[in-house]
Amino acid sequence: MTPPVQQVQQTAELTDIEVLWERLGHLEQRVREAVVARRAVDPDPDDPYRGQYLTPEAAARILETRDAFTPVPEYGGGASSDAESGGRLRELAERFGLAPPDIDLLLVALAPDIDPRFERLYGYLNDDLTRRRPTIGLALELCGLPAAGAGRFRLAPAAPLVAGGLLEIAEPERPLLSRLLCVPDRVAAYLLGDDGIDGRLRGIVREGPRTPEPDERPEVPRVAAVLGAGSGLVHLLDRGGDPGALAIAALHTAARRPLVVDIAALATASEPAALVRALATESRLVRSGVVLGPLETLAPERPEGARLLGSLCAALGSTPLIAYGKKNWDPLWTAESPVPVTVPPPGPDGMARQWRRALAEAGRSVGLSAAHATAGDALVEAAAAYRLDSGQLRRAATVASRLAVLEPRPVSPEDLRAAVRAQNGAGLERLARRVEPGVGWDDLVLPPATRTQLTELALRARHRETVLGQWRMRPGGGRGRGVIALFAGESGTGKTMSAEVVAAELGMELYVVDLSTVVDKYIGETEKNLERIFVEASDVNGILLFDEADAIFGKRSQVNDSRDKHANMESAYLLQRMESFDGIAVLTTNLRANLDEAFTRRLDVIAEFPMPDARQRLALWDRCLGPAIPRDATLDLEFCADRFELAGGSIRACAVTAAYLAAESGAPLTMDQLVTAVLQEYRKLGRLVLESEFGPWLAKERARAGR
Repeated sequence: MTPPVQQVQQTAELTDIEVLWERLGHLEQRVREAVVARRAVDPDPDDPYRGQYLTPEAAARILETRDAFTPVPEYGGGASSDAESGGRLRELAERFGLAPPDIDLLLVALAPDIDPRFERLYGYLNDDLTRRRPTIGLALELCGLPAAGAGRFRLAPAAPLVAGGLLEIAEPERPLLSRLLCVPDRVAAYLLGDDGIDGRLRGIVREGPRTPEPDERPEVPRVAAVLGAGSGLVHLLDRGGDPGALAIAALHTAARRPLVVDIAALATASEPAALVRALATESRLVRSGVVLGPLETLAPERPEGARLLGSLCAALGSTPLIAYGKKNWDPLWTAESPVPVTVPPPGPDGMARQWRRALAEAGRSVGLSAAHATAGDALVEAAAAYRLDSGQLRRAATVASRLAVLEPRPVSPEDLRAAVRAQNGAGLERLARRVEPGVGWDDLVLPPATRTQLTELALRARHRETVLGQWRMRPGGGRGRGVIALFAGESGTGKTMSAEVVAAELGMELYVVDLSTVVDKYIGETEKNLERIFVEASDVNGILLFDEADAIFGKRSQVNDSRDKHANMESAYLLQRMESFDGIAVLTTNLRANLDEAFTRRLDVIAEFPMPDARQRLALWDRCLGPAIPRDATLDLEFCADRFELAGGSIRACAVTAAYLAAESGAPLTMDQLVTAVLQEYRKLGRLVLESEFGPWLAKERARAGR
């Protein structure tokens, strides 16, 4: 036969159809050779009823052709010897609790999947050539087991062979002894040396890394010891750590192969019960442990979720199952209660090691040089404020490395921040408006004291894991590790913009809560809406902004009727929920006195935003107009800053209005246009127009208006 490389060279100039035709010609030649060889050894090649019956003489000839037995083929990258096959049978018996008669029954059912001769022989013994697998009666006869005694109970539904998924019994409508036995393809493949995951579990289960990253957390040997003691069910309570990676490391420590279940795919599968049985068989075949989580995705508090979790625990039996989630385990979910283990955050040093390792691996995978893939101290410091699990961290490192390899250059903090923002789910966007920060510290015009408070908010968010986690400076009582700030000041003094600047400093996105989606006239609905927001925000690397927060964080009042009672209950709920919040939240208000005093104690940072003075107003006028707009030489911004006591938001509105007037005139921006814009803003705000403020420009404006 022509070697494949030579064939390619010979057909390099042929069309696709000609290449296909030539390959089919080679196949036809091989078929001709096989037909000639078959007829040469066939004693009766012209029998018109071939394949419809089998004579005793033909059965004897099949048994005489010992050289027709096909040795165990290569499977999974290597051939299995007799010793290895015996070793796998022995391991199978140990893991599934099989007795020698069970092994014999399994081999009887397995034979047609290994040697095609057994198909015709079993058809002959069944007196029906269309039934080419052994029946229960035939299998018991071949194994010397009584059909009416204890032998048949080895094939009962609760027997190890059937309950373990090693044998399947087909045609349940037939009498028991005439039902067919077959070995699932995965079991046959395992006995032939294949260690790959069952094809039915594709997309549902993935194998954990064969050589996991070293995990030095003290919880790893604890969980491994629990598994070694024979406890099959462990629940990892996620308190900000990475329970999935811990479960994989613990299984490796316990000499178990980790199988990670995609819990969402399992819950939405068309036949989850069949997949659960296949997973149970797979885990026992390869002596593995199952990692399941997060449990919140399965929603075990619902009946269907609890049934699926219970069936999985029952099917796995003593096989290790490590489940994890952010909620405590409910004993009603399963018949067996798990061993609980709390998973705390890894701490700054642990996160730094994870980032360095992930960036190095991602850099190698995308072709980034070792020097460019090395994570420096500045890069690790930029990632200190983020809270990611191991999967999100690896994906973020990969995205950041791909951004850097385009140039190529080292991974920058901007690459890392963009990659982390890409890990944020879309759940919070359905409840709040996402704002990607587009301003920085240079865009703020604030008093030094206010800037200091904003800087403190940023450093609290960046170092909270060190202070609250590693140094344990947060007291008990179920308090979270969130950072809560209050921005108080009149409208337009820069509260929302300051929150955007802090978000940009931390490399996060800003999520502005829309009060129209929160406040509900029906009792209890407002609290439910807020709870959904807090739950989604806890899993997002972003800042949650409650604008005009006094609308929902107002003072509690004396109870005179049921409405006052439920309003106070809403405030009490918010007080408790803000304490347990793990994210970063900013409350803004125009009237700080309207906020309940109990909120003040729970605030980490309070920043006052006063009205700008003349010097600050001059800087605001200059920055709001910007460098691009052409300015007339007579433009007097100092006059505007001294005379017009406006907040930053109003100054920006005046600058935009004046810019439209200048664009219409086609000339540089003049003082007349700026004063006209200020007059419109005064009328919009309902303020009196005084000559002491506008001076000679008021008379000019009135003359131009014809008044």
